Amino acid sequence: MSGTQTISLSVNGEDVSRSVDTRRNLLDFLREDLQLTGSHVGCEHGVCGACTIRVNGEIVRGCLMLAVQAEGAAVETIEGVSDSGEIADLQKAFHERNALQCGFCTPGMLLAAAELLKSNPGASRDEIRDFISGNYCRCTGYQSIVDAIEAVGSARLS
Repeated sequence: MSGTQTISLSVNGEDVSRSVDTRRNLLDFLREDLQLTGSHVGCEHGVCGACTIRVNGEIVRGCLMLAVQAEGAAVETIEGVSDSGEIADLQKAFHERNALQCGFCTPGMLLAAAELLKSNPGASRDEIRDFISGNYCRCTGYQSIVDAIEAVGSARLS
């Protein structure tokens, strides 16, 4: 049985209130209802990381979370963290090291990298690889992504 429910949440610092189908996932709500298309629909099983967003400060898979579960939450998308400048150094490093070739995985990869560097700016290459292992990239072979994250971590420690 499905129905609708009105939800209220903060998305990228703006209060939002909408009626949503109770079965609608958070990623579809963000992309289709709010036109925040930076996070991508990939596998729709939570495996690829393309749908990565933040809910109450923690990265989550937007395809696995229902929009109604975000009631009262603070949701941040790649658009929000990009506009705030929070990940400007990561974006620059990804660009300089060609770590964003087709760009499909980039939003999720940037959010994962930001999460890692928040808690462990001195992460080793193995720790970086382990942390981003839930974010698939078919273009770069990961080397340039690891290089970019490592460079930003080192710069943040200086």
